[in-house]
Amino acid sequence: MTVTLPPDYRPSEDEDFMNDFQREYFRRKLLAWRGELLRESEITLESLQETGGLNEADLADRASAEIERALELRTRDRARKLISKIDAALARIEDGSYGYCEVTADPISLRRLEARPIATMTIEAQERHERMERTHRMD
Repeated sequence: MTVTLPPDYRPSEDEDFMNDFQREYFRRKLLAWRGELLRESEITLESLQETGGLNEADLADRASAEIERALELRTRDRARKLISKIDAALARIEDGSYGYCEVTADPISLRRLEARPIATMTIEAQERHERMERTHRMD
């Protein structure tokens, strides 16, 4: 089913939660974010291939280039994990569970989803989860 969104559409608390418009809005938002991450990844790969074997003669320059390369690879790894979370959110849109807390099944606020479209918990559930993690980490 294809939903045509008005050009200036923004989800609102005044409408039914996770109606067709909201699901389509967040689906597009997630797809755009995913596309941006993939484009950045391609640019990084091209850059790493161009620099290749780090042919810097100066030891300090070589070390600096190696640090930059390691940082880029770490950034790409984070992006890869983020793409995986985006894919999971897109799957939740498809199965109808998107926008609902995986712990309480309560709706996640639209403001939270706008800020973090991959959110899987309400703010309250996330805070409880983080408190529990801190408590168990200290044991």
